[in-house]
Amino acid sequence: MQFSPTNGDFTFVSSTEAEELSGTISAPDIKLNMGGEGGKDPYATTFLRQRGYGWLLEVDEDDTEESKPLLEELDIDLKDIYYKIRCVLMPMPSLGYNRQVVRDNPDFWGPLAVVLLFSMISIYGQFRVVSWIITIWIFGSTTIFLLARVLGGEVSFGQVLGVIGYSLLPLIVIAPLLLVIGGFEVVSTLIKLFGVFWAAYSAASLLVGDEFKTKKPLLIYPIFLLYIYFLSLYTGV
Repeated sequence: MQFSPTNGDFTFVSSTEAEELSGTISAPDIKLNMGGEGGKDPYATTFLRQRGYGWLLEVDEDDTEESKPLLEELDIDLKDIYYKIRCVLMPMPSLGYNRQVVRDNPDFWGPLAVVLLFSMISIYGQFRVVSWIITIWIFGSTTIFLLARVLGGEVSFGQVLGVIGYSLLPLIVIAPLLLVIGGFEVVSTLIKLFGVFWAAYSAASLLVGDEFKTKKPLLIYPIFLLYIYFLSLYTGV
Protein backbone atom coordinates (compact mmCIF):
# COMPACT_ATOMS: atom_id res chain seq x y z
CA MET A 1 0.00 0.00 0.00
CA GLN A 2 1.43 3.39 -0.96
CA PHE A 3 0.26 6.73 0.26
CA SER A 4 0.33 9.80 -1.85
CA PRO A 5 3.04 12.27 -0.87
CA THR A 6 2.02 15.05 1.40
CA ASN A 7 4.80 17.40 0.32
CA GLY A 8 7.43 17.58 -2.34
CA ASP A 9 10.20 15.90 -0.33
CA PHE A 10 8.95 12.51 1.01
CA THR A 11 6.88 9.50 -0.16
CA PHE A 12 5.24 7.28 2.45
CA VAL A 13 4.94 3.52 1.81
CA SER A 14 3.43 0.64 3.83
CA SER A 15 5.50 -1.40 6.25
CA THR A 16 5.24 -4.50 4.05
CA GLU A 17 7.24 -2.83 1.36
CA ALA A 18 9.81 -1.39 3.72
CA GLU A 19 12.21 -4.34 3.30
CA GLU A 20 12.52 -3.71 -0.39
CA LEU A 21 13.74 -0.17 0.18
CA SER A 22 17.43 0.39 -0.15
CA GLY A 23 19.73 3.21 -1.04
CA THR A 24 21.59 6.09 0.48
CA ILE A 25 20.66 9.58 1.50
CA SER A 26 22.91 12.17 0.05
CA ALA A 27 23.19 15.52 1.77
CA PRO A 28 22.40 18.46 -0.44
CA ASP A 29 25.28 20.55 -1.57
CA ILE A 30 24.81 23.58 0.61
CA LYS A 31 27.16 26.47 0.33
CA LEU A 32 26.97 29.19 2.93
CA ASN A 33 27.39 32.58 1.46
CA MET A 34 28.88 34.96 4.03
CA GLY A 35 28.14 38.00 1.97
CA GLY A 36 31.22 37.94 -0.20
CA GLU A 37 29.55 37.04 -3.53
CA GLY A 38 27.41 39.74 -5.04
CA GLY A 39 26.01 40.81 -1.67
CA LYS A 40 23.56 37.81 -1.51
CA ASP A 41 22.10 36.73 1.84
CA PRO A 42 23.47 33.58 3.48
CA TYR A 43 21.44 30.40 3.06
CA ALA A 44 20.26 30.40 6.66
CA THR A 45 19.12 34.00 6.36
CA THR A 46 17.22 33.25 3.16
CA PHE A 47 15.63 30.16 4.72
CA LEU A 48 14.40 32.09 7.76
CA ARG A 49 13.04 34.93 5.67
CA GLN A 50 11.18 32.55 3.34
CA ARG A 51 9.53 30.91 6.36
CA GLY A 52 8.48 34.25 7.83
CA TYR A 53 11.07 34.33 10.60
CA GLY A 54 13.09 37.21 9.27
CA TRP A 55 12.26 39.22 12.34
CA LEU A 56 14.69 37.02 14.28
CA LEU A 57 17.52 38.54 12.29
CA GLU A 58 16.60 42.12 13.08
CA VAL A 59 18.95 43.76 15.55
CA ASP A 60 18.15 47.09 17.14
CA GLU A 61 21.18 49.27 16.95
CA ASP A 62 21.04 52.29 19.19
CA ASP A 63 22.32 55.38 17.49
CA THR A 64 25.01 56.53 19.87
CA GLU A 65 25.72 60.20 19.60
CA GLU A 66 29.28 61.08 18.91
CA SER A 67 31.01 62.81 21.76
CA LYS A 68 31.15 66.53 21.07
CA PRO A 69 33.85 68.93 22.20
CA LEU A 70 33.20 70.68 25.51
CA LEU A 71 32.89 74.13 23.91
CA GLU A 72 30.28 72.80 21.50
CA GLU A 73 28.38 71.13 24.32
CA LEU A 74 28.28 74.42 26.23
CA ASP A 75 27.38 76.35 23.06
CA ILE A 76 30.51 78.48 23.22
CA ASP A 77 31.71 79.95 19.93
CA LEU A 78 35.08 81.62 20.51
CA LYS A 79 35.17 83.18 17.04
CA ASP A 80 31.75 84.72 17.57
CA ILE A 81 32.77 86.07 20.99
CA TYR A 82 35.97 87.54 19.55
CA TYR A 83 34.05 89.24 16.76
CA LYS A 84 31.56 90.73 19.22
CA ILE A 85 34.41 92.03 21.37
CA ARG A 86 35.83 93.88 18.37
CA CYS A 87 32.38 95.28 17.56
CA VAL A 88 32.09 96.71 21.06
CA LEU A 89 35.62 98.08 21.29
CA MET A 90 35.37 99.70 17.85
CA PRO A 91 31.79 101.01 17.65
CA MET A 92 32.38 103.37 14.73
CA PRO A 93 30.16 102.42 11.76
CA SER A 94 32.91 103.46 9.33
CA LEU A 95 35.00 100.44 10.34
CA GLY A 96 32.59 98.11 8.57
CA TYR A 97 31.73 95.76 11.44
CA ASN A 98 28.28 94.25 11.55
CA ARG A 99 27.66 95.48 15.07
CA GLN A 100 24.04 94.37 15.13
CA VAL A 101 25.24 90.78 15.60
CA VAL A 102 25.94 91.67 19.25
CA ARG A 103 22.24 92.41 19.72
CA ASP A 104 20.62 90.05 17.21
CA ASN A 105 22.67 86.98 18.16
CA PRO A 106 22.99 87.20 21.95
CA ASP A 107 25.02 84.74 23.98
CA PHE A 108 25.64 84.30 27.68
CA TRP A 109 29.22 83.07 28.09
CA GLY A 110 30.91 86.02 26.39
CA PRO A 111 29.27 88.73 28.54
CA LEU A 112 29.78 86.59 31.62
CA ALA A 113 33.51 86.31 30.86
CA VAL A 114 33.73 90.10 30.46
CA VAL A 115 31.90 90.72 33.73
CA LEU A 116 34.10 88.21 35.56
CA LEU A 117 37.21 89.87 34.12
CA PHE A 118 35.96 93.24 35.31
CA SER A 119 35.37 91.69 38.73
CA MET A 120 38.93 90.38 38.82
CA ILE A 121 40.51 93.74 38.05
CA SER A 122 38.22 95.37 40.61
CA ILE A 123 39.88 93.35 43.37
CA TYR A 124 42.75 95.83 43.27
CA GLY A 125 40.49 98.85 43.69
CA GLN A 126 37.66 97.75 45.95
CA PHE A 127 37.66 94.11 47.01
CA ARG A 128 34.41 94.41 48.93
CA VAL A 129 32.40 95.40 45.82
CA VAL A 130 33.39 92.38 43.71
CA SER A 131 30.32 90.48 44.84
CA TRP A 132 28.16 93.37 43.66
CA ILE A 133 29.35 93.47 40.06
CA ILE A 134 27.47 90.42 38.75
CA THR A 135 24.41 91.48 40.76
CA ILE A 136 24.46 94.96 39.27
CA TRP A 137 24.96 93.48 35.80
CA ILE A 138 21.83 91.34 36.13
CA PHE A 139 19.59 93.85 37.91
CA GLY A 140 20.86 96.77 35.84
CA SER A 141 20.14 94.85 32.64
CA THR A 142 16.70 93.99 33.97
CA THR A 143 15.99 97.67 34.60
CA ILE A 144 17.15 98.68 31.13
CA PHE A 145 15.10 95.86 29.60
CA LEU A 146 11.89 96.86 31.40
CA LEU A 147 12.40 100.51 30.52
CA ALA A 148 13.05 99.66 26.87
CA ARG A 149 9.89 97.58 26.69
CA VAL A 150 7.84 100.33 28.31
CA LEU A 151 9.17 102.80 25.75
CA GLY A 152 8.17 100.50 22.90
CA GLY A 153 11.46 98.81 22.13
CA GLU A 154 11.52 95.30 20.63
CA VAL A 155 14.35 93.79 22.64
CA SER A 156 14.64 90.64 24.72
CA PHE A 157 16.23 90.28 28.13
CA GLY A 158 18.99 88.12 26.66
CA GLN A 159 19.88 90.86 24.17
CA VAL A 160 20.06 93.52 26.87
CA LEU A 161 22.07 91.25 29.17
CA GLY A 162 24.57 90.50 26.42
CA VAL A 163 24.99 94.09 25.24
CA ILE A 164 25.39 95.50 28.76
CA GLY A 165 27.92 92.79 29.60
CA TYR A 166 30.01 93.18 26.45
CA SER A 167 30.00 96.97 26.76
CA LEU A 168 31.99 96.73 30.00
CA LEU A 169 35.06 96.14 27.82
CA PRO A 170 35.94 99.87 27.51
CA LEU A 171 36.10 100.12 31.31
CA ILE A 172 38.46 97.15 31.34
CA VAL A 173 40.64 98.83 28.72
CA ILE A 174 41.03 102.05 30.71
CA ALA A 175 41.68 100.22 33.99
CA PRO A 176 45.47 99.83 33.41
CA LEU A 177 45.69 103.51 32.42
CA LEU A 178 44.07 104.55 35.68
CA LEU A 179 46.68 102.56 37.58
CA VAL A 180 49.51 104.31 35.76
CA ILE A 181 48.04 107.83 35.82
CA GLY A 182 46.42 107.60 39.22
CA GLY A 183 48.33 110.60 40.61
CA PHE A 184 47.19 113.02 37.91
CA GLU A 185 43.64 113.82 38.87
CA VAL A 186 42.72 115.84 35.80
CA VAL A 187 44.03 113.25 33.35
CA SER A 188 42.53 110.43 35.40
CA THR A 189 39.13 112.15 35.37
CA LEU A 190 39.27 112.61 31.61
CA ILE A 191 40.14 108.95 31.11
CA LYS A 192 37.25 107.91 33.34
CA LEU A 193 34.81 110.10 31.41
CA PHE A 194 36.17 108.77 28.14
CA GLY A 195 35.72 105.17 29.29
CA VAL A 196 32.16 105.76 30.50
CA PHE A 197 31.16 107.55 27.28
CA TRP A 198 32.81 104.80 25.26
CA ALA A 199 30.94 102.03 27.11
CA ALA A 200 27.62 103.91 27.12
CA TYR A 201 27.88 104.69 23.43
CA SER A 202 28.64 101.06 22.56
CA ALA A 203 25.62 99.86 24.51
CA ALA A 204 23.21 102.63 23.53
CA SER A 205 24.02 102.40 19.82
CA LEU A 206 22.95 98.75 19.92
CA LEU A 207 19.95 98.98 22.23
CA VAL A 208 18.46 102.34 21.33
CA GLY A 209 16.99 101.89 17.86
CA ASP A 210 14.86 104.02 15.61
CA GLU A 211 11.69 102.67 17.21
CA PHE A 212 12.27 104.93 20.22
CA LYS A 213 12.16 108.08 18.06
CA THR A 214 11.99 111.05 20.48
CA LYS A 215 12.29 108.80 23.54
CA LYS A 216 15.96 107.91 23.00
CA PRO A 217 17.29 110.13 25.85
CA LEU A 218 15.00 108.31 28.30
CA LEU A 219 16.95 105.10 27.64
CA ILE A 220 20.41 106.51 26.97
CA TYR A 221 20.54 108.32 30.31
CA PRO A 222 20.04 105.24 32.55
CA ILE A 223 22.58 103.32 30.46
CA PHE A 224 25.08 106.12 31.04
CA LEU A 225 24.36 106.10 34.78
CA LEU A 226 24.77 102.33 34.91
CA TYR A 227 28.31 102.49 33.56
CA ILE A 228 29.16 105.35 35.90
CA TYR A 229 28.11 103.08 38.74
CA PHE A 230 30.22 100.21 37.33
CA LEU A 231 33.23 102.53 37.22
CA SER A 232 32.58 103.65 40.78
CA LEU A 233 32.61 100.02 41.87
CA TYR A 234 36.09 99.71 40.36
CA THR A 235 37.59 103.01 41.55
CA GLY A 236 35.70 103.36 44.80
CA VAL A 237 34.75 106.92 43.89
